[in-house]
Amino acid sequence: MKSVREIFRNKEYLLDEPEVVKLVDYCEELQDEIVEFKFQKTNNKELAMLDMLKEVIKGCNAIQKEQIEFERFGYEAPDYEATISNLKDYIYSRCKEEKIYL
Repeated sequence: MKSVREIFRNKEYLLDEPEVVKLVDYCEELQDEIVEFKFQKTNNKELAMLDMLKEVIKGCNAIQKEQIEFERFGYEAPDYEATISNLKDYIYSRCKEEKIYL
């Protein structure tokens, strides 16, 4: 499954369109429901952790690829502070939801 950033890589300006915002929100809700269904089906926290780690790795890979493109084309790289903060928030919120204590 591709991330939103991967899908809109060459047309990021579309992410500001109201319809696209709604679609992205809907997709995120569906992804959350799928994860919840998987967890309920197996009642196993390991699956929730595995899913969370896969999403984190996928996000990290996308950021690394973006960084390489910025360097390759000589653009000034963006500040990834917000990205790191969002990643931490995601991990902590998923852990809280799944009652996983770090």
